[in-house]
Amino acid sequence: MKKNNLENIRHSLAHLLAAAVLERFPGAKFGIGPVIENGFYYDFSLPRNLTPNDLKDFEGSMRKFIKDGLTFSGKKVAPAEARRIFKDQQFKLELIKDFAHPPKGVKKQPLTVYKTGKIFLDLCRGGHVRNTKEINADAFKLVKIAGAYWKGDEKKPQLQRVYGLAFNNKKELNEYLKMMEEAEKRDHRLLGQKLDLFSQHEVSPGAIFWHPKGMVIWKELENFIRQKNEALNYGEVSTPVMVKKGLYEKSGHWQYYKENGFWFDVDNETYVLKPMNCPEGTLIYSNVKRSYRDLPIKLAEPTGRLHRNELRGVLGGLFRVRQFTQDDAHVFCRPDQIEQEIFSLISYAKELYKIVNMPISFKLATKPDKAMGNPKLWTKAEQALKDVLKKLKIPYELKPKDGAFYGPKIDIHAKDAIGREHQLSTIQLDFQMPERFKLEYTDEKGKPQRPIMIHRAILGSFERFIGVLIEHFAGDFPTWLSPVQVKILAVSDKQDAYAKDVFELLKNRGIRVELAPSNETLGKRIREAELEKVPYVLVVGDKEKSANTVSIRKRHIKDMIVESVPEFLDQIKKEINEKTA
Repeated sequence: MKKNNLENIRHSLAHLLAAAVLERFPGAKFGIGPVIENGFYYDFSLPRNLTPNDLKDFEGSMRKFIKDGLTFSGKKVAPAEARRIFKDQQFKLELIKDFAHPPKGVKKQPLTVYKTGKIFLDLCRGGHVRNTKEINADAFKLVKIAGAYWKGDEKKPQLQRVYGLAFNNKKELNEYLKMMEEAEKRDHRLLGQKLDLFSQHEVSPGAIFWHPKGMVIWKELENFIRQKNEALNYGEVSTPVMVKKGLYEKSGHWQYYKENGFWFDVDNETYVLKPMNCPEGTLIYSNVKRSYRDLPIKLAEPTGRLHRNELRGVLGGLFRVRQFTQDDAHVFCRPDQIEQEIFSLISYAKELYKIVNMPISFKLATKPDKAMGNPKLWTKAEQALKDVLKKLKIPYELKPKDGAFYGPKIDIHAKDAIGREHQLSTIQLDFQMPERFKLEYTDEKGKPQRPIMIHRAILGSFERFIGVLIEHFAGDFPTWLSPVQVKILAVSDKQDAYAKDVFELLKNRGIRVELAPSNETLGKRIREAELEKVPYVLVVGDKEKSANTVSIRKRHIKDMIVESVPEFLDQIKKEINEKTA
């Protein structure tokens, strides 16, 4: 079955869910019911809180509707008629107002309503099956009830959101349910607490308090990025976290990001906590005159702290935050250098994801509806990215209208250990900002030319990337990333001195090692190390002490091997240096 048909099925199921809720709660107020990845949801204001038993009842009604063979039909309506139809539905009335008065620069869309047989009528853009009999009644399931603020704004009413899954057949549904069960075990928010990596506190919603063990992972990734940047001739820069709004008005970000920014007045002027680094990077580029011989100029800000005012209702762990750190860089190049620079960035990303053992795929995102600049430059930029991908023989999926407001981009999606895709790296081609900031270099004839600006982030953000890694590895980080790489256990206090000698030797060779006190049973200490997901446990008893060896227990493997300490050191150093996943 084609993807579009599956999307239509999911959208139709959202309407059947709403019809089932209306059947049970005639006074229900309806929010929105969109298709999402792997399913759908619908938001409701109801007289009481829903329970899991309600979901079972709704599923029963939905299956009955499917069996009844209900048809979907839509028609365009004027705003006045729409207001009459939905006069008792406050959230629909608000949507009608939004449709009638779209934001500046957004094209006005016609209003349409869709009927589901004779049982439900909804304000909807369409995309449905023709008849409910096209839906496989065994291939969907309602899975979760959650709170959701209307439009994601905590100042607006809180609704009840019902999530559903839908697939082509029962086998695909069951496979996905198994994957969800595994995903719950891997939830980075739970593992982050359990492994003492990070915490979040109400004093700063949407920001992360990194603990020492979490910072070990952070610093290892930072070291990797810095070493790669240096090898690729990036110059490292640092720019202010607070700047006057005029810079963002000039770049276009004020127009497009004002509502998502933190801004305040100081000395009768408006300042912004920077939501992105690129406008400040242009100032560094333009601070001196540039020749065509100087290009490409590569400016990296690998730990640039950014702030975006995400709605409270959508914040979630490391995946959706208000304060984050991006491994950002900007490449200023000539037109003839675009291909080589993008090739270099793709190779950079490929190396990283090979190290963490995550397959990747490529998406080309094109001009969005809300975009700035000359359309001809957009066409030129999009074609340049297509040409590079074609020349490199990289298959890609098109993401229409999903580019940044200043340029098209290549998004790199990484697949984790249980098959979920995460959009992390991005490479953005920008002809617009150099124009707005009048950036120049002199060509071989001494004439001024505009450089092209490539925006790139390889990790994306440290927060999101680490969250993905926690779930990908289920907390079992490869040795090079593990906060504690080795734990040493003496069988009894008689071997404490020898255990301490081994500890000091490993520590002095740069191994992250802990020495567990011998006041608990050996079995209990081994179990604790296993729960802490330490890659290697070294056990030392009288035999090991006499022979200057250690018994090595590798994570999740019960059998031990005996080696000399130098042999173990050579092995673990090789594993760390090669970044074996």
